[in-house]
Amino acid sequence: MMNNEMDTEAPLQHTKKIWAVGGGKGGVGKSLVSANVAICLALMGNKVVAVDLDLGGANLHTCLGLPIPQMTLSDYVSKKITNFEDLLVSTPIQNLKIISGAQDELGMANLKHMHKNQIIRKLTELDADYILFDLGAGTAFNTIDFFITADKGILVVLPEPTSIENTYRFIKSVFYRRLKMVEGVAEIEPMILESMNAKITSGAQSSPADLIKKISEINPEVGLRVKAEMAQFRPNLIINQVRSQADIDIGYSIQSICRRYFGIEMTFPGYLDYDQSVWQSVRKRKPLLIEYPNSKLVNNFDRIVHRLIEY
Repeated sequence: MMNNEMDTEAPLQHTKKIWAVGGGKGGVGKSLVSANVAICLALMGNKVVAVDLDLGGANLHTCLGLPIPQMTLSDYVSKKITNFEDLLVSTPIQNLKIISGAQDELGMANLKHMHKNQIIRKLTELDADYILFDLGAGTAFNTIDFFITADKGILVVLPEPTSIENTYRFIKSVFYRRLKMVEGVAEIEPMILESMNAKITSGAQSSPADLIKKISEINPEVGLRVKAEMAQFRPNLIINQVRSQADIDIGYSIQSICRRYFGIEMTFPGYLDYDQSVWQSVRKRKPLLIEYPNSKLVNNFDRIVHRLIEY
């Protein structure tokens, strides 16, 4: 076992599908994507639970047109309630329920390892076809671990330099978190740390992809385990607030860089056009796809969700 109380177990096995929506930067539209992907899945007849795991700034309920829920994850962790299913709150959309993140508990943003695993276990026991994790911004261990636990990881990025840079940092953090979960890598930890600290540039001397090759040369057995673990890391990218073809092409560029630098295959299920109905729906506290059924974002989300199901 490595440091930082890492859970070395593989993601939990379950019949339901868990999708996690994350990204390296706040304000890119993670809650918007989580809410409307959940709505699309529910309208297709699936039982869906959307879970606000942005424990330091939960606002998924607003995107779904709900007031602040009476009970949140902090009430379960603090044992104010003992039945996890009491956290489920119905939404205006049939088949869709929400579990809200913490509202007032300052310590919830730094969730203990034990509580994190307990929450994951309880979530996998819920009666649902799909569970959507709406994650907080940044690369905190809890955020990364929730992302890794999911069957499908979705990254939301804006077509601007700061968002793109933070997306690469997020991918890098997930990459090394998964790497450290592999049995037998402790003996080459100095090499891993050196690669982790290297900057993400096209002329980098030691990329994560190069690191995997070196591990295979030093210890072929561990190398095979590393390759098997990283083969499961296939994040999905959504570009938000697209205004031009150049913005769309950023998705393909990120795909290409991830393949060369990280040695991972990223999928690009689609993009979301810039649309003023987004902020209008937030101001009205109404679900976007319900309040603005003629918005071009309806087709955007429909295409993205169908591709995510296929991938």
